[in-house]
Amino acid sequence: MQGAVFVAIAAAIGNLLQGWDNATIAGAVLYIKREFHLETQPALEGLVVATSLIGATIITTFSGPVSDNVGRRPMLIASSLLYFAGGLIMLWSPNVLVLLLARLVDGFGVGLAVTLVPVYISETAPPEIRGLLNTLPQFTGSFGMFFSYCMIFYMTLAPQPSWRFMLGVLSVPSLAYLALTVLYLPESPRWLVSKGRMKEAKAILQMLRGREDVSGEMALLVEGLGSGGDTVIEEYVLGPAAGAAEDTEHDTRDQVTLYGPEQGLSWVAQQVQGARSSVLGSAVELASRQGSMYEQMKDPVVTLLGSVHEKMPEAGGGSARGSTLFPNLGSMLSVAERPWDEENVPPNDDLDEEDEEYLSDEEAGGGAGALQAPLLSRQSTDVEAKKEEGAGSSAMQRYSSMTGGGETASTMGIGGGWQLAWKWTEKVGPDGVKRGGVKRMYLHEDGGGGGGGESGPGEYVHAAALVSRSMLYTKDVLIGQSPTPAFENPPETVANKAAAAGPRWRELLEPGVRRALFCGVMIQILQQFSGINGVLYYTPQILDQAGVSVLLASLGLSADSTSILISGLTTLLMLPSIGLAMRLMDVSGRRALLLWTIPVLIASLVVLIVANVMPMATTVHAALSTGSVIVYFCCFVMGFGPIPNILCAEIFPTRVRGLCIAICSLTFWLGDIAVTYSLPVMLSSVGLAGVFGFYAVVCCLALVFVYLKVPETKGFPLEVIIEFFNIGAKAVPGDDQQPQAEA
Repeated sequence: MQGAVFVAIAAAIGNLLQGWDNATIAGAVLYIKREFHLETQPALEGLVVATSLIGATIITTFSGPVSDNVGRRPMLIASSLLYFAGGLIMLWSPNVLVLLLARLVDGFGVGLAVTLVPVYISETAPPEIRGLLNTLPQFTGSFGMFFSYCMIFYMTLAPQPSWRFMLGVLSVPSLAYLALTVLYLPESPRWLVSKGRMKEAKAILQMLRGREDVSGEMALLVEGLGSGGDTVIEEYVLGPAAGAAEDTEHDTRDQVTLYGPEQGLSWVAQQVQGARSSVLGSAVELASRQGSMYEQMKDPVVTLLGSVHEKMPEAGGGSARGSTLFPNLGSMLSVAERPWDEENVPPNDDLDEEDEEYLSDEEAGGGAGALQAPLLSRQSTDVEAKKEEGAGSSAMQRYSSMTGGGETASTMGIGGGWQLAWKWTEKVGPDGVKRGGVKRMYLHEDGGGGGGGESGPGEYVHAAALVSRSMLYTKDVLIGQSPTPAFENPPETVANKAAAAGPRWRELLEPGVRRALFCGVMIQILQQFSGINGVLYYTPQILDQAGVSVLLASLGLSADSTSILISGLTTLLMLPSIGLAMRLMDVSGRRALLLWTIPVLIASLVVLIVANVMPMATTVHAALSTGSVIVYFCCFVMGFGPIPNILCAEIFPTRVRGLCIAICSLTFWLGDIAVTYSLPVMLSSVGLAGVFGFYAVVCCLALVFVYLKVPETKGFPLEVIIEFFNIGAKAVPGDDQQPQAEA
């Protein structure tokens, strides 16, 4: 995973520059207002600081749709160029107007970085460490602030500090970021797949994962192109094929046989009809049941994802171990198999001319490096199954497939204990002709079977499957003909159609996307009104009351140097907590961190209220205030600081991810503006205790919202997460208004 880690670190430098800029303007404004005589013009002084915020808000409105069209990497390059240009203009700035222009350009760079870096990291990181890597922007941003405060503090020791140099030095790290984005950062493989550029996506995935076989993930990226709402949950009982062959009590027509990579090892999957015996099935019933007010308010997605993590903590928690569902198969992400290469086409001398018409020219000719070979074995009927039994046995040792009784599927590990499979189905069309089609399945061991999760010989396990129409195999074929992956025929691929259509606003109205967007927007609003800006505003006063400023002044430091050093020390407190959050993000999970840290935020704010309304000794007041601020900062950067951006980068489908993240980011910036400009008004009207009381109430609302509406996403592939939102939308009567496509 080194490739993904290094790419995430390089991308997160964009957030380091954001933190750098925030700190430099906080120090430089002390000298800017003296040179331009802004002491009597507080509105203009505030505009110098806020112009960057305005620029970020403006560019966020279209950054997402543009990134969906041109790619993530070009937008990150544009961000580095804007940072560099803004730094140079600030270094020159002969007057206030030029300085405002420079701050606006700099804000454009900030907006692009804050919006797109989490998206880029989510689309390149493996599920097992996606939370850790997506916490990097929070860490690099805080580190950039601390480093910048140290630099400015050193500059303030000079006889005549230069604010132009303080601001202009931003162009130096911006050059380094520009070099990394141009020379090192690759394009997002998910974006490339959405545009039909399969060979480029495969090469980048191989670099990011450090291995040649990325077949499973490539197939997953293609299957994740759609945001349709036709997903259903099916349940299976899995057991050894030998035992199933001896079982004459059950109808075997619906059985699907799984063959392992070694000859002679196979499993049989029997679909469970009617009864909701699996964990996910029970969760769906619980989510859709009209029960208490609490049950009706709780989002079904929370129940569904929670059931997976509760019953299968290891498999669902981001473990890098092999699949527990098919122990004989293992994870195809860790097995040197290449089902996308021409060598893995099942050797079959019985292919006739009619079948060959469904193969692409590259597949027939065996072009080097082509992304080809059917991922679905060519078996459609009982007669053909018997005819191919001998020829197919050797192929089964090269790739895993499910076959039997008119149904066929092949499995691939996709991380987090999930496997991707395709199920062959047959139906009679309007013209009376019987055709075969393909359904995509995301499989996960349920843990409710007799095997209990440690499957062994003679034991049975339950498995849940998220089943939907396949994006990889989009065309129905006549019985006896071989289905081929959609990207084998470029003019008809889903990817190319998506590239031509671009992001569509009406997709935001699909039930699953709509629910995910509501979750993302609300978590951003609640984060902004949780009190971080008010506590930051009050921190220098608290530390001054604690005697820190007196101690530093005794060392001969000026008032400006003391103020900057206090801000630097405040930032330093955040770094260890962010490091701990990085460790826990994929272990405890996003939802768990929010549920543990938000109550601490509430308690810290309550202590600050008490310290400001109750008479007490100065030392006690200083101790309570200082301790509360430190605890608040540490808990905020562990939970409510990074997690909203992480969640927003995880819960949307590939085709509209940029558009949705732009809406969430716009909410973030508008909330930031509202809180920043309302704080002075609130201080003058209700006082400091009233402000903290308001923030405490918002944190209480945030705790309730997280408990009822925010699901746990750790360890899940991005494509699986949106399927749970689709299922959750169906569980609520009247919420699913979209017609379901028949697979």
